[in-house]
Amino acid sequence: MARLRGVSDETSVAVIGASGRMGSAVCRAVEAAGGLQLVGTFDMGDELGDLAGAHVVVEFSVPDASPANVAHCVAQGVHVVVGTTGWDAARLQTLERQLAGAPPSRSGAGVGVLVAPNFAIGAILMMSFAQQAARFYESVEIIELHHPDKVDAPSGTAARTADLVGAARESAGLCPVPDATTRDPGGARGGRVHGIPVHSVRLRGLVAHQEVLLGNEGEALTIRHDSFDRVSFMPGVIEGVRKVADHPGVTVGLEHYLGLA
Repeated sequence: MARLRGVSDETSVAVIGASGRMGSAVCRAVEAAGGLQLVGTFDMGDELGDLAGAHVVVEFSVPDASPANVAHCVAQGVHVVVGTTGWDAARLQTLERQLAGAPPSRSGAGVGVLVAPNFAIGAILMMSFAQQAARFYESVEIIELHHPDKVDAPSGTAARTADLVGAARESAGLCPVPDATTRDPGGARGGRVHGIPVHSVRLRGLVAHQEVLLGNEGEALTIRHDSFDRVSFMPGVIEGVRKVADHPGVTVGLEHYLGLA
């Protein structure tokens, strides 16, 4: 990876969404990490320009703003670690087209973009374990629980988990999740993602929590992860910053950087 002039042994990092809960935690984590230097912080309404000369940008904004922010980074030849949710298949396809026409990164290699639904190592393991377990159980449902200031539902982690579980069930030839419900005017059964029921809870005092419930006749398996503080996401963010330049193109999920995919 190219280096910032005058900082020969450090990778320069900028943060978009720096004043938000996650963004401010990322700024502190970058400043505390060896080999990284925080060179720029941006928030809504700021002119991104050349992104303060950064080689990697961490993007934690809001779903409506994230695609334009990431597109700007790509056009500048800057690697991006994206933690904002809302990146569905259509947005990812657009991003892939943008990368195909992007200039080389500031190091001369292809630009890398990591889109990660969750950066907590335990959450990534939870998703991996759920994917492994999915083919052994007739029933599976997901409950995700977050603070009430979260603007989207289901969470990116729940949607990603459901996609992984649904694909694993299809590969195993399992039937759809059994459910005899024929009347649910209030939507009590939640939503469906890749055929998996997903339920969203928004409760003051929570941060980020998820349960994957799997059931067979006579037994149940619960896989749960809890983030009690946003500091739990920071080791994964820093790992993404350190490795994104080694993965040109779009990568969805930090598990690909950790050997868990």
